[in-house]
Amino acid sequence: MSDCIFCQIIAGEIPSFKIYEDETVLAFLDIQPVSRGHLLVLPKTHSENLAGLAEAEIAPLFSLARRLGQVAQNITGAEGFNLIVNKGSAAGQMVFHTHVHVIPRSAGDGLRHWPKIEVSTEEMKTIAQDIASGLF
Repeated sequence: MSDCIFCQIIAGEIPSFKIYEDETVLAFLDIQPVSRGHLLVLPKTHSENLAGLAEAEIAPLFSLARRLGQVAQNITGAEGFNLIVNKGSAAGQMVFHTHVHVIPRSAGDGLRHWPKIEVSTEEMKTIAQDIASGLF
């Protein structure tokens, strides 16, 4: 897709700090990192978000993200890492090409988890049943 910045990176039209590339996936450093070693892993085939990604492309994407997370953790001296996928602008997605953020993490790095909300046991039961019934 010509107006997608990630497609332009894949095509070599925009430079990147490439980490890994094969016929299906590409990984490069995020140019607006939240930690040292923050990188992005994406399928080479354009899909707007994870929901639109072909089933066969999910395993290579997450397999590489997991492997790179461990390597980035080791290289940066981090204590762990997050794999994050934002689906839709309400979830924080800013580039509408499926991608996984790999973020090396250390205690006290200043990054915070989202706040929790209160949900009753009865509502949890209903939500669980509704989501489970929506699977098939």
